Amino acid sequence: MSSLVLNFPITFQGFGYAAVARCFHSRWSTFQTFVYKPLHVMDEADAASSVAGQPSIVLDSLRVLQWDEVCDCVASFAGTSLGKQRTKELLWNLDGSYEGSMKLLQETNAAVEMHNYGAMMDFIGIDVAHVETSIKCARRGSPVGGVEAIALRDLLKYAESLQLNVTAAVKEDSNWFMRFMPLSELILELNITHPLIKFIEQLVDEDGSVKDSASSSLRQARNQVRLFERKLYELMEAMIRNKTDGATLEVFSIDGRWCIKSDADGRTKFEGLLLASSREGTAVEPLPAVPLNDELGRARESVRKAEEEVLLRITKKMQMDLDDIEKVLVTMIRIDMINARARYSLSFGGACPDLYLPQDENSAVAEFSDQTLSQRKWAMYLPRAYHPLLLHQHRHNLRVAEKDLNDAKVEIRRRKMSGSINRKGERNLDLSAMEMQIYNLKNAPPIPFDIHIAHNTKVVVITGPNTGGKTICLKTIGLAAMMAKSGLYVLASESARIPWFDFVLADIGDEQSLLQSLSTFSGHLKQISDIKSLSTRLSLVLLDEVGAGTNPLEGAAFGMSLLESFAEHSSALLTISTTHHGELKALKYINPVFENACMEFDEINLKPTYKILWGVPGRSNAINIAERLGLRAEILDNARDLYGAASAEINELIVDMERFKQDYHHNIQEAQHYLGLSEQLHASLVSDNNRVLQHAMKERIRIAEEISKVAASARSIIHKKLRDARALVRRNRSKQLKENRADDTSASTSPPVTTGETTSSVDTTPAPADGLQKLTKKKPLPKVGDMVNVPSLNLKAKVMKLDPLKQEMVVQAGNLKLNVKMADVLL
Repeated sequence: MSSLVLNFPITFQGFGYAAVARCFHSRWSTFQTFVYKPLHVMDEADAASSVAGQPSIVLDSLRVLQWDEVCDCVASFAGTSLGKQRTKELLWNLDGSYEGSMKLLQETNAAVEMHNYGAMMDFIGIDVAHVETSIKCARRGSPVGGVEAIALRDLLKYAESLQLNVTAAVKEDSNWFMRFMPLSELILELNITHPLIKFIEQLVDEDGSVKDSASSSLRQARNQVRLFERKLYELMEAMIRNKTDGATLEVFSIDGRWCIKSDADGRTKFEGLLLASSREGTAVEPLPAVPLNDELGRARESVRKAEEEVLLRITKKMQMDLDDIEKVLVTMIRIDMINARARYSLSFGGACPDLYLPQDENSAVAEFSDQTLSQRKWAMYLPRAYHPLLLHQHRHNLRVAEKDLNDAKVEIRRRKMSGSINRKGERNLDLSAMEMQIYNLKNAPPIPFDIHIAHNTKVVVITGPNTGGKTICLKTIGLAAMMAKSGLYVLASESARIPWFDFVLADIGDEQSLLQSLSTFSGHLKQISDIKSLSTRLSLVLLDEVGAGTNPLEGAAFGMSLLESFAEHSSALLTISTTHHGELKALKYINPVFENACMEFDEINLKPTYKILWGVPGRSNAINIAERLGLRAEILDNARDLYGAASAEINELIVDMERFKQDYHHNIQEAQHYLGLSEQLHASLVSDNNRVLQHAMKERIRIAEEISKVAASARSIIHKKLRDARALVRRNRSKQLKENRADDTSASTSPPVTTGETTSSVDTTPAPADGLQKLTKKKPLPKVGDMVNVPSLNLKAKVMKLDPLKQEMVVQAGNLKLNVKMADVLL
């Protein structure tokens, strides 16, 4: 069989779906793809073939395990009628292989992932039976019905919506394509015929009736029908109004012909055809209405033919893409089956099992789990495993009780409003009793079993009192094995681990047969003989009350021999047996492949706890129970003497072992409790540390922002003062230059004087020259590292850099660096 390869143009992140499918093709090529089979050739024989070919012991084993009830419960989560039917058929398919079981689990995982993401949709409301009928009509070439056409449109639109959901998820993150496998490939490769959807919507209304606009001939024929119906109604009404007797008359229709109906007491005086007569009255078709009824019949026949022509157009449109339509239908039913398994698993809080093949355990076969090494030491590890039917029944009882309570409250409010309730005490008592029943149900759920079976164990012997839960434990293990094999989640805690069994064979209950003249013991022997002949080294064998129904000593000897035969390598992979024979407990100390377990019994309250203790053989509680119930002491003492001191010592040893086991489990629970507390404390400390670090980071950022704001403000103030100082220096310099120019101008424009005066002038002329020389005399340049004064800032600064060309320098005063003019500093 060839694997599916996607081939359509939608792309994401630069890659087409076809490329993505080819990229992952090698990984999923080991899984068998769905083989298309038209529904019109499917029948119950296909589903029954695998069951009919099975030995009767296999079917009897599943019957005593109540597997059929589990199948019904799972099938109830399917949304379509064919989905429910096919789900039961698949769960009863007993010819599956390990690879097939892994493929079923992968499909269930994909549906669970789609549910968690929100991409999966509810299949309720899809009438696949009508779709199947429309496909049959298209194959015959006959007109499809309007209701069937609308059902087909709904199926195609549902498939389109599911495809859009997966496409949106893959566009968001390409990893969803692999997480939804193989459903993503199955959904995205569907060919949705959008023109057919539009074509059906143009011709057919939501109720399945053909639209008037579908054809002109249909519109004209329907107008004719309405015309004749109106004429007939007016004629009948006129005749009834003109009647002279007191009979009660009404317009009526029989087989499409309009008539007048009278009650039994009245007699019509109309001339016409008698259509019906009974005790309730008579129906007469008046003679004037006969031709109109004939015309109405012909008009209706025209409508029928016009509608058939329109519906035949839909049939021809379907025939163009019939293979794609059939494939969509089969695929959607298959997805409904997968979705039923996923919804059941999610509804009951199941865990995906680590299903492994025992003969190939060291290879990478457990693809769906992430077990720790401590958990992998167990051949079967089912922590807190529930019996699925008990859990289902408990939830059903709780829902019924809550519904009864709500109905009672509504009824009480109704009676209170009508004033018909007087006994308030009785009303309150009823409500309180219902509330107490709900409280008791919520606080008394089914008790789970902890199943821990080591790899080297091949036979488990479970002992315990009657009604202690031994048989329920056997059925829980058997159903868990069947559920994992059928692609269902196991109703246990996470990290469930279970081997794949080819057969689950069980001998449980009373097999007395009056038809075959078999006693209870003989019935068990026949069942066990069939189990022994069929079981293989991959089988699970469940034996209830082995060796019972005959002489205790002989039954114990038979039970020991039987279990030793099942302990052989080729007899069965795992055998679990319940018994009341104490001799079977000793097998563990003879053969290491045996293991003991017992159902715990509360000696104080004299009732079982329904908890299983592993590694501890059960002990007899009959004498102790009789003593607590007040039986005479001499009878009890005599019984103990007859029972023997050795047996009493063994019981004491078993008591010590049980106490040690209970203390061990108590210590484990206490250690787990403290481990949980330490993990919570560690998480709290990590959270507090993160909060402290975040707070410190926020404080550092806040302080840095404040420092930045202060520094910016300081820089602004300093720059302002510096600008003011420079402006003042420029004004002073400009003023000095103006004064110097004024002095030079006055000296050059003064009038000549006498010789004496001239001598005097000559003697004084060097003075201005000396002043100008002093002004134009350059200041000595400071050197890098010299300390200078900045009068405008009243600061002493250190010279860091000189730029003689620009007559500027960089000075530093503390942490403040400034770029100042050389003229603005003093050495």
